[in-house]
Amino acid sequence: MELREIQDILKANVWAGESRLDMEVHAACGCDLMSDVLAFAKEEVLLLTGLINPQVIRTAEMLDIKAIVFVRGKSPTEDMINMANQKKMVLLSTDQPLYVACGKLYGRGLMNKGDN
Repeated sequence: MELREIQDILKANVWAGESRLDMEVHAACGCDLMSDVLAFAKEEVLLLTGLINPQVIRTAEMLDIKAIVFVRGKSPTEDMINMANQKKMVLLSTDQPLYVACGKLYGRGLMNKGDN
């Protein structure tokens, strides 16, 4: 699924990487614990989280995650936006809660990280 479609489904704002919204992701991982992301996420996954701190960007970089959606109306900090731009990541945010955002994407065919 293209990130542009995800942006539309979630009515998300784009904070970084607008020129990369044509990028494809094949699965999603919804999580606020970065240790769980490290344990269970894989490449080409979309990370959905309510956690707002630079560790989210660092964790995503370690796993080659190129797109993050912040949920519950949270917005990334300026430092996070700068980090994401340097690492060519896409940052989105939505007012949807994590459960609802994941459910909408799953309902439109985006698999969870273990379904492939």
